[in-house]
Amino acid sequence: MTTTFPRRTAQKWLASLRHPSAGSAIIDPARIERVRQQAAGLRNHSDTQLTAEAGRVAAVFRAQPAVCSAEQMIEAFALAYEGIRRVVGLELYNEQIISGMLLCRGMIAEMATGEGKTLCAALPAIFYGLRGQSVHVATPNAYLAERDCKLLAPVYRLLSCSVGLLKENSPEEEKRAVYACDIVYGTGYEFGFDYLREQLAGIAQSRGTLGSHYREVLRGGGRSEHGFHARRGVAIIDEIDSVMIDEACIPLIISGAGSPDKEDASLYAEALKVAKRLREDSDYLIDREAHSVSLTRSGKLKSHEQTSGQSPCRLQRSWSVYVEQALQALLLLTRDVDYVADDGKIVLVDGATGRLCPDRNWSEGLHQILEVKENLEHSGELRTAARITRQRYFRMYDMLCGMTGTAMESRWEFWRTYGLHVATVPLRRPLQRKRLPTRFFADAASKWRAAVAEIARIHATGRPVLIGSRTIENSETLAKLLDDARVPYQLLNGKQTADEAEIVARAGQRGAVTIATNMAGRGTDIKLGHGVAEIGGMHLIAVEPNESLRVDRQLIGRVGRQGDPGSYQFFISADDALLLRFGQRLALRMKSLPQVGGELSADLSRSVRAAQRRAEAAGRKQRRLLTAADQWRTNDLVNLVK
Repeated sequence: MTTTFPRRTAQKWLASLRHPSAGSAIIDPARIERVRQQAAGLRNHSDTQLTAEAGRVAAVFRAQPAVCSAEQMIEAFALAYEGIRRVVGLELYNEQIISGMLLCRGMIAEMATGEGKTLCAALPAIFYGLRGQSVHVATPNAYLAERDCKLLAPVYRLLSCSVGLLKENSPEEEKRAVYACDIVYGTGYEFGFDYLREQLAGIAQSRGTLGSHYREVLRGGGRSEHGFHARRGVAIIDEIDSVMIDEACIPLIISGAGSPDKEDASLYAEALKVAKRLREDSDYLIDREAHSVSLTRSGKLKSHEQTSGQSPCRLQRSWSVYVEQALQALLLLTRDVDYVADDGKIVLVDGATGRLCPDRNWSEGLHQILEVKENLEHSGELRTAARITRQRYFRMYDMLCGMTGTAMESRWEFWRTYGLHVATVPLRRPLQRKRLPTRFFADAASKWRAAVAEIARIHATGRPVLIGSRTIENSETLAKLLDDARVPYQLLNGKQTADEAEIVARAGQRGAVTIATNMAGRGTDIKLGHGVAEIGGMHLIAVEPNESLRVDRQLIGRVGRQGDPGSYQFFISADDALLLRFGQRLALRMKSLPQVGGELSADLSRSVRAAQRRAEAAGRKQRRLLTAADQWRTNDLVNLVK
C-alpha cells in the first residue's frame, strides 16, 4: 500500500530541505564530536581488545532489543571509526558521520559523487549488526557489491560482525550460510529474486492443502520464517535512486522456460507482415510519450482481413495484441538503442544505464517478434512463475535507508512510495566544477561534427575528456567519427565489469578520452592524474540529454569530485530522443531557427527542462500504475482466499 502522510507535515518537511545544508541542520554537532572523542579513546586498544570491546557492546545492545538510542549509535560509530582507520587507513570526516546518522534514522542521504558513500554505509551496518538485526546492503550491480564487501569485510570481522557476499546463481546451502551473517552484501535484484525463489520453494514443499501456505503469506500471518531469506531487518541501499526509482519500472519476475513451437513462430512472422501493411493515423496511432502503439477500429478490421490463409490459431491473446506488438517492434524499438542482437539472442538494454540486461525479456510475445524481425532463432514465450515489484519487496524490511548523489528531484516519490525523507549532506570541499553553455543544433549531423571538433581541441591541451552517451548506438557513432579524426579513445558500453570500472577510474589521466554510456562505472572514483588539476581537470561532454534531470546530474557528478577542478557541457540537437518523444514542438522550432553551420544561437535550456519534466511525469505514472496493479493483484488474491 502506498504510504501517505499529512499534507501539512509534508509541506513542512519539503520546506526544511530547500537549503543545501539541511542534512547537517538535523544532526547535533556535539554527537559528531563525541564519536571522535570515543574513537580516540580506542586507539590504544590492540586488535584483540577492540574485538572484545565490540563483543561487549553487542552483548549490551542485544540484551535490550527494544532500546535504540543516540548513545548506542555514538558508541557503535566510535567502534566503526576506529575499525575503518585501522583496516582501510582512512579517518572519517564530519560529512560521512552526518550521512551515517541520517541512514540510522531511516533516511536517504544525498551525498555528492566522490564524497565516500561506501564508508558511510559501514556506519549503520555496524550499528544494526551489533544489535543483532539482519543487515542487507543492496547495490545496483554485482561488481559494486563484491568491491565494497571485500573492502569492508575485515572491518566488520574486527568488530565482531559476520559478513557475507550474496553471489548470483550460487547453491542454496551457500546462500543459506550467507544470509545467516549479520551483514550481507548483494545486488538489490538478487535479494528480491531470492525472496521469490523461497516463496516458490515453500509453496512446493507445503504439506497442507493446495495453496494453504500462500494463503497464510497473503494474510500476513507468515513470512517464511523457516527459509534462509526470512530475516529482513535493515536494508541499506547504495545508489538508491537507481535501485528504487530507475529500476522500479520493471517488476522482478521468475519465469519458467517456454518451449519453441514452429506454429507459434509463424504467428509472430504473420503479425509482422500484417503490421507492415498498415498505415499510421488511419490504421494505428502512436503515443510517443507513452511509447506505445494502438490499433484503430479500421486497423483491427484490416489486421484480420489481411492475414494470409486461414485465421490465426493457437492464440495466447487477441490477434490485435500480436499486431500491436509487431508495430511496436517495427516503429518504437531500435537495435543498439533498446536492445542488441548478442550471440544469436535478443538482449534488452537498460534505458537508464545503457547496460545490457541478459536476464530480462519483453512479455506478450514482443520478445519473440523481435527475434523474427532480426532473423534469430525462435524461443518460446516464458511462463511467469512468481513476480513482485521492487516497491512492495523493499517495503517488507523493518527499516529502509539509502544514499546516492541524486535524490532531491525524486524526494516526493520517495516520500509517498517508501515513506523516506531525503536530506542533503553538505560538501566537504567547495565545488569548483564549471558549467559551460549548452550548445544547440538543428540536426544530429551538425551536433556530431561540433562534438568531435571540441573533443579534439580539448584533447590537444592534455585535459582528460569523458563523453557521456545515452545509448550504445550513439557511443558507436561517436567512436567512428573519432577514428576518422584520429583521436585515441576508450569505448565503454554495455555490461558492467571490473575491467570497465578500472578503465573508468583511469579516465582522469592526462590525455585520456573515454566514451561511456551514462552510468558506466557508477560508484567508481575517478582520480585526476598528475598535473591534470593544474590544466583545468577533467572535462565532460554529454552528447544528448536524458529523460530525467536527475540522471543528467549523475553524469555531471563524474567531474569535479571532492573539490577537484573540472567542467562540463551539453550538446543537444532537434533529433535527440528526448525531444522526439517529449518535445516535438521544440524539435520543430529548433529546425526553423536561424543557424550557422547547423548550430543555433538561442538558449533553449528551459524548453529542454520542460521536456524532461514531461518525461519524468511519464516515468512516475508508469511506476505508480505498476505499484497499483501489484497492490490490486495482491488484494484480489487475499479476498479470494478469505
